[in-house]
Amino acid sequence: MHKNDKAEILKKNIKYLIKSRGETQISLCNASGLTRSTIYNILEGRVVNAQHSTIRKISDFFGVSYVEIETLNLEQKETIESTLSPAGNRNPAAVPIIPQNVLLEHIDRRIGELATTQRLTYYFGSASNLVAILLEHSIGDTNEPGDLLIIKKGHTHSDGEKLAINKSTNELIITRQAGGSTECIRIIGEIIEERVYAK
Repeated sequence: MHKNDKAEILKKNIKYLIKSRGETQISLCNASGLTRSTIYNILEGRVVNAQHSTIRKISDFFGVSYVEIETLNLEQKETIESTLSPAGNRNPAAVPIIPQNVLLEHIDRRIGELATTQRLTYYFGSASNLVAILLEHSIGDTNEPGDLLIIKKGHTHSDGEKLAINKSTNELIITRQAGGSTECIRIIGEIIEERVYAK
């Protein structure tokens, strides 16, 4: 396949994934560690041959294959797959499990890296950039040791419940604060599912 063809497919797929997953260029940059100019240049067609590491960060964020994102029409592929069965015939996303006691040393690592070093659980749904936090201490009266919180990493402006770290005590808290981290708390991400973890 010609480099220009790959660049065009990559551009279309990133635009589709951002829109279909409810993301923005900013959320993609924040979670993947890429600069806004890098994403902008790819989406404007100014990059003919994107670096492998850049493509890998984008594909990891969206939970799609590195090869697929620059060779397949993902919108067409997902449309076909969703019409094959009422449930959409979608494969579950592998989600790395991070125990609470090592959360701080692991939370900034890429999902792809964590998926190769941590135990995995699976999430059935349309989401990306997911981690599972295995609680070892209670959080208020709502969550107990052994609970597994599926978190969509990164900042969000929704009013849903978010898992955060109190910077002064290093304790986990649940907040509905919109936006990003502050001087007092660090937002880990939005809670999208809670489970009791069976070892």
